[in-house]
Amino acid sequence: MIESWVIDDGSTVPVSSGAVVETLLARAGSAQLETWLTSSLGRSLAVVTNTERAMVMLLDEEGDPGEHAVDPGVEGASDGFVLSNGQHDEYPDRDTVSIGEAFRIVEHIVGTGSWPADARWVVDR
Repeated sequence: MIESWVIDDGSTVPVSSGAVVETLLARAGSAQLETWLTSSLGRSLAVVTNTERAMVMLLDEEGDPGEHAVDPGVEGASDGFVLSNGQHDEYPDRDTVSIGEAFRIVEHIVGTGSWPADARWVVDR
């Protein structure tokens, strides 16, 4: 079975790897900086952005601590990550990636179900 993904906002229409970046851009443009996608296999993919950097998390099931993309060579922290509940977060830059890298990772996961071979991530389990 091929895994399909939908935006977790009540939609039942699968989003393709070719359209997911456009969808994330549109959501960020309307101040929706947190996006969750749910797969047909029960996995979740989260993207929280401040429009410059993004936290990208992949979870196997509800309650799973999951895995997240990292940028281990950077220092500092960035704020402006606004969750859907209104909470404002700040993350160490090493636990986020540039927005372009986030888009590349998300597009690959939606298209193949796995991290790109050259992406850096840590397992939080």
